[in-house]
Amino acid sequence: MQAYKQLEKIFYRSYQISHLQALAHWDNATMMPPESGEARAKALAESTLIQLELLEAPHVAELFAQAKNESLNEWQSANLREMNREWKNSTSVDKDLVEKKILAGSQCEMAWRQFRKENNWKDFLPLLNEVVLLTREEAKQRSSSSGLSLYDSLLDLYEPGQKSENIDLIFSELKQVLPSLTQQIIDKQAAEAFTPPKGSYPLGQQKKLAEELMKVLGFDFSKGRLDVSTHPFCGGVSEDVRITSRYEENDFTSGIMGVIHETGHASYEQGLPQMWLSQPVGHARGMGLHESQSLLFEMQVSRSPEFLSFLLPLLQKYFPDVFSKSSGDTKETLLKLYNQVQPSFIRVDADEVTYPSHVILRYEIEKDLIESNIETKDIPELWDEKMKSYLGITTKDNYTDGCMQDIHWTDGSFGYFPTYTLGAMNAAQIYRKACIDCPEITASITDGQFEPLRGWLKENIWSKGSFFEIDQLMLSATGETLQAQYFVDHLKNRYL
Repeated sequence: MQAYKQLEKIFYRSYQISHLQALAHWDNATMMPPESGEARAKALAESTLIQLELLEAPHVAELFAQAKNESLNEWQSANLREMNREWKNSTSVDKDLVEKKILAGSQCEMAWRQFRKENNWKDFLPLLNEVVLLTREEAKQRSSSSGLSLYDSLLDLYEPGQKSENIDLIFSELKQVLPSLTQQIIDKQAAEAFTPPKGSYPLGQQKKLAEELMKVLGFDFSKGRLDVSTHPFCGGVSEDVRITSRYEENDFTSGIMGVIHETGHASYEQGLPQMWLSQPVGHARGMGLHESQSLLFEMQVSRSPEFLSFLLPLLQKYFPDVFSKSSGDTKETLLKLYNQVQPSFIRVDADEVTYPSHVILRYEIEKDLIESNIETKDIPELWDEKMKSYLGITTKDNYTDGCMQDIHWTDGSFGYFPTYTLGAMNAAQIYRKACIDCPEITASITDGQFEPLRGWLKENIWSKGSFFEIDQLMLSATGETLQAQYFVDHLKNRYL
């Protein structure tokens, strides 16, 4: 196993560089001074080039050829497969292009934070367009190396093995079902009396509640932390997970659910196979599965009657002026509050029924953008057309709540968006099977006990890392490959 062991050492070194890069990215979004962006971008670009030089060394290809003929156990064979995938992804793009894209993406992201607040599409456009042009060139180089289509060559970075033609079929099915289903739910809820709780939710109290929920959900604060950023995310590495959220004084729902969502991501990271963390096989199995864990926590679990029954006393503890213990209908009010379905502007705050429409809109635009069917300047008009078509609301001239609301495109992360809805469908299928295998899960959630659920997820999902391909993992965990019908059935059961 001499060649394989040498490859392990190379990828161990690459992982340690990625560790530092991940923390630098976290710092970018949370604490970095505004004038430090350019220097940080150069440092990140240089570290990425060092990583590429490590993987592009002439002898690496020969090591892969030799390792294929060595006697390896199952995990080592899977790791060799994943090392080869990562090696090909890393060496299929010119280093000069990699550096240019990192620098352009950093400049675009830093400017986005201010321009979004100002609703300033005009000055944001040339920066985003530069990122788009560089990403198109990246797609061409990746496509030439992999044989995949332009868009699929980027999609494969986030969801290995997935093809846009498959996503088109899945999303087409959802587009046929969701409009009528959404309207049925809205009509049903309109006939039900509902007065949302009103009051002030101090930001400090929201963060304390968030931290308590993270502990109950199983987050290990000895290997992670919670901070505030413009856009909620989960970053860092498995050994040092960094969660961020954002809070609003007059609305506790967004900040708290954002933290729960990111805790789902973090739980997956902290549950990965410890002895393989420095190797590709020890990493998460694609972003569709990663999003399934965050959406399982946020949507499947935390909007359920069982979880909201557990949450109510905590809301009474932290916000006594709003949530009174003597109120007889508070539990029902909370259930309605967290399961209101209404078309809205902001994707991260959308309910789970309308959320897929936000994702489909972005997927369709970014796919056409990468394949040069549209140009960057066309985005606002297309965004507005699709928002009106899919959700019945307009974003004309409202860039802040429209095409400038997400951070993903600012650094060229094209191909990521479809994983959100793939994740929602994975989550419904996984949670259904977990509850079949462990019927005590729902009752335990009412009592604030999450070990039965976490235990099932760790055994069937988290501890597998990237040992399986995604279809194999879903088969192993649920007995089936991904089926959209479970997600649709979940929506009907919860809302109708």
